Amino acid sequence: MVSAALQNIEEKMRTSVGGLGKELAILRTGRATPALIEHIKVDYGGVPTPLNQIASISVPDARLLVIQPWDKSSIHNIEKAILKSDLGLNPSSDGNVIRISVPQLSEERRQELIRVVRKRVEERKIVVRNLRHEVMNELKGLEKDKEISQDEHKRALNQLQKLTDAFITEIEQIGRDKEVELMEV
Repeated sequence: MVSAALQNIEEKMRTSVGGLGKELAILRTGRATPALIEHIKVDYGGVPTPLNQIASISVPDARLLVIQPWDKSSIHNIEKAILKSDLGLNPSSDGNVIRISVPQLSEERRQELIRVVRKRVEERKIVVRNLRHEVMNELKGLEKDKEISQDEHKRALNQLQKLTDAFITEIEQIGRDKEVELMEV
């Protein structure tokens, strides 16, 4: 019973941490990466479709993204979606492919992005702590109902705290890594 609760919460915490990595990958650094634009929704046949489902995205060099749509008639819609995305990117098309030059970030913009990273990291830490709190209440109920002993309750709380600490550390490391990436010139 206790191990099932701990396994369940570990999976939820792992999902939260994984979501943070994906969320931070979208934040723009000075480097080109497909994660920057693959989530953009493009109007394709009247249906909002993620860009990575209607085109291939490649990175020929550190400052250039190349989008090759599978359907050439969608080029105009892709360009329009990129311009509307508020990423500050300007696509240029030659009729077959779309090229996006990723400009350098200004110092002010870097600091702004670092604040966003720190905010998102703190939000994920709160999610992990809330998950811990849920399991603590569940364990307290099990002990109250005499389904587990006091010793089992304390052992489970110690395991839960170690698990929480490990995920918080992982979240903080992801945040530090992204900050370092943002500060690279």
